[in-house]
Amino acid sequence: MQVNNVSMNLSAVSSKQYPDEGYPEIALLGRSNVGKSSLINTLINRKAFARTSSTPGKTQTLNFYNIEDQLYLVDVPGYGFAKVSKKQREEFGVMIEEYLTTRKVLKGVVILVDGRHDPSDDDISMYQYVSYYHIPTLIVATKMDKVKGNQWNKTISRVQKTMGINQTDTLQLFSAETKKGKDEVWDWIESHII
Repeated sequence: MQVNNVSMNLSAVSSKQYPDEGYPEIALLGRSNVGKSSLINTLINRKAFARTSSTPGKTQTLNFYNIEDQLYLVDVPGYGFAKVSKKQREEFGVMIEEYLTTRKVLKGVVILVDGRHDPSDDDISMYQYVSYYHIPTLIVATKMDKVKGNQWNKTISRVQKTMGINQTDTLQLFSAETKKGKDEVWDWIESHII
């Protein structure tokens, strides 16, 4: 997709605050600091539109990025953050669950996992959760510029095996540094928002 116009329309904590234009939405899920903001910035050709943070758990709302008045990329709070209180984690859980299970215009989710490591229990749980609700899913293994090229096949098989990726979902390697995988991520998004 050729992206010229992007706006961060709103942040929401409940369905009353969701945008109402009816544009299709793709949600980005993943652990804190896995690279959701970097993926968004790469997709929209901006350096720091979606703010990256050195503090895990910084995103505490659903952030709706309006792309060309055609779709929303929705940045969901990261999971697995240690510095957030148990009560806050529970509130995030309710907010994320409400969004994933009730949002009619949600066309798919992108789950980001760190390509340098095995997917975490949280990653596996999130994938099982969205699979249960039959939400089309793209798994993106991030930070692949930090993995030697001859190890990429190993990363692919490790992520597929650990997460138990089903036949209808897709795995894509990605690097915000080199832009590897950017076009493939866009292709997947565009094929799910038609």
